[in-house]
Amino acid sequence: MRRLPRRLGYGEEATLVEHLEELRWRIFIVLGAIVLFAIVAFAFHGHVLDWLNRPLPADRRKVVTLGVAEPFTVSIIVSIYAGFVAAFPVVLWQLWSFFAPAFDPAIERRTLGLVGFATALGAAGFAFGYWILLPRAIHFLTHYDDKHFNNLIQAKPYYSFVITVLLGIVVVFELPLAVLGLVYLGVLSSRALRRNRRIGYFITAVIGLALPGPDPVTTALEVLPMWVLFEGSIWLAVIVERRQPAPNETAGEALL
Repeated sequence: MRRLPRRLGYGEEATLVEHLEELRWRIFIVLGAIVLFAIVAFAFHGHVLDWLNRPLPADRRKVVTLGVAEPFTVSIIVSIYAGFVAAFPVVLWQLWSFFAPAFDPAIERRTLGLVGFATALGAAGFAFGYWILLPRAIHFLTHYDDKHFNNLIQAKPYYSFVITVLLGIVVVFELPLAVLGLVYLGVLSSRALRRNRRIGYFITAVIGLALPGPDPVTTALEVLPMWVLFEGSIWLAVIVERRQPAPNETAGEALL
């Protein structure tokens, strides 16, 4: 049985053929993990569908299908999405294992810290989207002008709506990471962020409007946490700047 690809050490040399072979096996592992988790998700797709239907009103949690094969195809598509989400840590680990030998241990630790921070932000955004944003947006949309509309919730558009909203709010919650990256690169500073706070709020609102949001209520619920996250990013930028060495110290170390 062939061994799994070995992660190279920092500065360890390998031929082009060895790199291509390692990349091939890591792609196989990623695809295998996605397929395996998708099969598991399909085996339990009833529980997955119940979980996705939970934000709906209690009397509308059985969504409508309009074709003979639609129940099966929708279950397959949802299972593939669930498999990819479940296999995402494997995807990230295989990607990092392939590129990590190019970075020294100090940069590797810093990168892993940023990945952990991004994961925590994404998990917080996912939780906010599922337990707070989705129920309120769906309640408003399904009861909007219900005296004139008989709202039959179709399976495929509904699950697309849920995935779009959750993806959008996860992207929103990654705002502090983007701001910190620009501060670390010297493009922004905490002083500039504080001085142009109103412009920052306007830009984040524009970004929120550009993110996936099928209705004004969902978009507004995405913009509000963006403003909170932007304000928090300003104070995180202050912490990052205090931990960075002063320019004179960096120049002195370079001369030595």
